[in-house]
Amino acid sequence: MIGLVVFGAMFYSLFRYRHSKGAKAAHFHEHTSVEVLWTAIPILILVGMAVPATATLKNMYDSSDAELDVMITGQQWRWRYEYLGEDVAFTSNMSTPRTQISGEETRGEHYLLEVDEPLVLPINRKVRFLMTSDDVIHSWWVPDLAVKQDTIPGFINENWVKINEPGIYRGQCAELCGINHGFMPVVVHAVEEEEFAGWLAERKEAAEQEAMGLTVSGQWMS
Repeated sequence: MIGLVVFGAMFYSLFRYRHSKGAKAAHFHEHTSVEVLWTAIPILILVGMAVPATATLKNMYDSSDAELDVMITGQQWRWRYEYLGEDVAFTSNMSTPRTQISGEETRGEHYLLEVDEPLVLPINRKVRFLMTSDDVIHSWWVPDLAVKQDTIPGFINENWVKINEPGIYRGQCAELCGINHGFMPVVVHAVEEEEFAGWLAERKEAAEQEAMGLTVSGQWMS
């Protein structure tokens, strides 16, 4: 709208008051009222835009009051997810067959964007991401969730998401991180709260059984 008004006035003036029609330029200066007006109006416009923009930015980066915390760790070339306080953690690797990558088999619908262990999240719950890396800089990016955050060794970055609709959301590493950068997809499986609670309980039980198996094995070995 600003562009239309400004350029519209400019081209109208160029056409209406052109020299070939005998128009003569007016000479005036030091018009205090006009100077105050063309200074005050832009200031008011900018302030009017800054207030809602600042509030929106604050809300975008405010990860407080989260109902679930997930640690995301970038690794060459996979992602590790840990549900903090839940004793559930796993590594997510790309599952696209090598035969598709080498061209020996027809590429699937989600070529290079499928994993063996997706990140499972509940809908309608604010989830905070704590992001870091074990080696080089990666970038966890899921376009449909509007989340793109670098994972940096030695630092923890924060981001958050609240998913409204169940479904599968796909993304990938968006930072050139090494030779297999293109084979580092992200898959988020958003489910209903009840389904998430059941899944989390199953993963906890599996983790406990695995821990008990390791303990018994360790005792036997000793």
